[in-house]
Amino acid sequence: MASVASNLKQASSSPVAGLAIAQPYWYALYTCANHERSVAAELEVRTIEHFLPLYCSVRHWKDRRVTLDLPLFPGYVFVHLSLNVRIQVLQLPGVVKLVSFGGIPAALPDSQVEALRVGLNGRLCVQPHPYLSVGRHVRVVGGPFQGSEGILVRKKSGFRVVISLELIMRSVAFEVDLVDVESIC
Repeated sequence: MASVASNLKQASSSPVAGLAIAQPYWYALYTCANHERSVAAELEVRTIEHFLPLYCSVRHWKDRRVTLDLPLFPGYVFVHLSLNVRIQVLQLPGVVKLVSFGGIPAALPDSQVEALRVGLNGRLCVQPHPYLSVGRHVRVVGGPFQGSEGILVRKKSGFRVVISLELIMRSVAFEVDLVDVESIC
């Protein structure tokens, strides 16, 4: 319940509330099912800054193994735009809406999007994870996700940090050494 309240608080302090419509922010763009790549391609054609995080998944079929690049957050593409041009984006085929609270588009923190971009450029093995909001909170102090905060979980003999995007209620996990994290009180 606290995360919903913080999201509503964020929405009330969004750029629309402050009349900073011309200032660009990162927003989560909700798409039709399996249209993330086509929406990203349309944004590319229109030179609108966007980010579609992908991860590698190996699928085993009867006669072969296939490596696929799949969206890390199915149904979402992140766009960096000012709200005065949002109509151009909302009219693209495959786009449903900007993620909003109370009818006001909610901006994502720049730090979360940049941490994802840097971490995925570091070629870490990142995978989707069920949304987590409870657990041992840690800050990553080494590696590509340095500065990110998440929840530490144990998987088999290793450890993973789960980073959650509260705005879209989705999480991603990546493996980490214990020396690369510090506890947050």
